[in-house]
Amino acid sequence: MAIRQGLLALLSRGPRYGYQLRTEFEASTGATWPLNIGQVYTTLSRLERDGLVASGDQDDQGRVVYSITEAGRAEMERWFGTPVAQSDRPRDELVIKLAMAVAAGAEVRPVIRAQRAATMRTLQKLTRAKQTSTDGPAQLLVLESMIFQAEAEQRWLDHCEAVLTASPQTQEKHA
Repeated sequence: MAIRQGLLALLSRGPRYGYQLRTEFEASTGATWPLNIGQVYTTLSRLERDGLVASGDQDDQGRVVYSITEAGRAEMERWFGTPVAQSDRPRDELVIKLAMAVAAGAEVRPVIRAQRAATMRTLQKLTRAKQTSTDGPAQLLVLESMIFQAEAEQRWLDHCEAVLTASPQTQEKHA
């Protein structure tokens, strides 16, 4: 649902056409959430259908400019004021993968080691991106969030390995 509200937030700064919205959305998220231009226009059509945006006339280059309505502004404010519940976040594929590996009796340590190496590469890439970032505070916040998530994943992987090492079932399997 964040694309819908993200477009409303961008439109709250003034009228925009689809390609501008796509470019500004990607810049605001540090290019971590690329949008297909078709997705932008489909979302704009739905927002217009729901009375949250209004389309204006075409500009001299044939682009339709969209503006946020009062209902759209209220929707955006509602979104900003509503915390994101843990259950609203996508399922974590890594958690499911490790749980299924344990349940299937597979060797989990190689899975953890491979993930730890991949996460460390991601962490290094994000840290370099943060050090060279010149796109302002929105991108910086996104990059820092991703760095914190990668650091948390590393700690969780360490925890998983410790739990598996201490587990009687795991010790029996490798005895």
